[in-house]
This record gives sequence, structure tokens and C-alpha cells, in this order.
Amino acid sequence: MVFQMDCVDKELLKMMQEGIPLVSRPFAEVAKRLGISEEEVLSRIRKLMENGVIRRFGASIRPERVGLVTSAMIVWKVPPSKVVEVGNKMAQFKEVTHCYERQAIPGKWEFNLYCVIHGHSKKDCEEIAKHISNSIGIKEYMLLFSEREFKNTSVKLS
Repeated sequence: MVFQMDCVDKELLKMMQEGIPLVSRPFAEVAKRLGISEEEVLSRIRKLMENGVIRRFGASIRPERVGLVTSAMIVWKVPPSKVVEVGNKMAQFKEVTHCYERQAIPGKWEFNLYCVIHGHSKKDCEEIAKHISNSIGIKEYMLLFSEREFKNTSVKLS
């Protein structure tokens, strides 16, 4: 379901997606820029969180800066009847940053569940994949290691 936002909500989100100002009262600063009260900013943020538009506030970490220099997409061949169950289990692993289903292409590409992990090395990622495989009972998978990153950003409103 799409949550209906007004133009102030949209401007608030655009500002927040760039980060919270590092001042003693960040929401007062946001309010000042929007021309509304700090209380209204907080009320709107609460409403956006309650309706699932904003998932959380947190730091955006660059994995390579904390030693996680290897990333891999693990592609899994999961029976269609088990995709939801397996996907939900897979999403619980702290090492998994993304997890989603895509349609397989019979005879060309049989993999239908995907997850992204980060590790300290290729061996580390291989061990993580093996652990996930053993835990969820799916043995048909492949690791696709990243060679070069051209872009990695969050979704942003324009």
C-alpha cells in the first residue's frame, strides 16, 4: 500500500535522506529549513515511521572501511514452493544485507533466490555461504564475487 504524503513530507524525506545535521538539535534545524516547527517535524517523522515509509535511522557504513573488502551475491536454486520459507530464514542471517526473489528462466538460469553478503576475504564469503546452505538445507547455489563497484547508493527521492 502506498502511503499518501503531502509536499512537506516529501521535502522532509529529501532532506533526511541526505543525513541528519550534526548539531545539538538536528530536528530543530530541519524544521527551520522547512519553515515548520520542530514538533511538527517529529510528528511527521513518527507518522512516516508508523506507516513504514522510514524504516529506521542509522549510520551508513562503507564495508571496505571496516575490513569487509569482499562482497558476493549468492544465487540459490530453491523449489518454488519453498521460496518464501527459505527467503524468510535467509533474511535472518546477520551477514545477509539484501535478500530477494527473482524469476528463474527455465533452461537458461535456474536460480531464483538471491542474497548479498560481505566478508573479509573470498574464503570468508565461501564459509558464510556454506553455513547458510547447511542451515537452510539448500545445496544448489553459486557465489558471484564483485570485481569492481561502479555505484552503490540507497534509493533517493528526486
